[in-house]
Amino acid sequence: MESIVYNQKGETVGSVKLPKAVFGVSWNPDLVHQVMVGMQEGKRLSLAHAKDRGEVSGGGKKPWRQKGTGRARHGSTRSPIWRKGGVTHGPVAERVYGQKINKKMKIRALYTALSAKYRDGELIFLDRLDIDQPKTKLAMAMLKNLATAIKIPALLYARGRRALIAGPHSSKAVTKSFRNIKSVSIDEVRNLNPLDVLTYQYLVLTDPEASVASLAGRAVASTSMSKSK
Repeated sequence: MESIVYNQKGETVGSVKLPKAVFGVSWNPDLVHQVMVGMQEGKRLSLAHAKDRGEVSGGGKKPWRQKGTGRARHGSTRSPIWRKGGVTHGPVAERVYGQKINKKMKIRALYTALSAKYRDGELIFLDRLDIDQPKTKLAMAMLKNLATAIKIPALLYARGRRALIAGPHSSKAVTKSFRNIKSVSIDEVRNLNPLDVLTYQYLVLTDPEASVASLAGRAVASTSMSKSK
């Protein structure tokens, strides 16, 4: 398995060999769905919260004496049956929505997503991404060159999540150059996950040899950890 490598000008400068274990995995919808839902739930914030009788301010004094008034006994005006009292069985912010995802499942889902991108022609390899100064103009020029060379005008669309650019190392100049382009995101290869890969339409990997080696090394690291246990 091989893929063409481009430079920042959109010119073909070579090719890169791709391991079948990473980019030749068959589509597994059940696995991908389970991992995607689990990651989305893990990012969900628990905001809904109702105060119970212990969290509502006031109510420390007993409303009236226990006996002799002819009224029902009460110990606090913040009881749930009182107006302005606490809520019984209401939502609490401590709720955790996430579910456990095994490491091997996550890696397999990532390889499945990368393989789907490769088959659909949505995986682009860039020899290197050199931007010395944080300028959006330089970033847009690079995107335009790639879009023209590979004939994918959607790479330049201002709306939507069009491209995720990942490389072995991060650069402040590169990050700041793409910061104003809302349809493009910058990250490191070691942080790639199935949710990000499938969220963006195109995936651009810089420094192909190092990026592919980093991705292939995840399965090796996972296997060695499981054997050590």
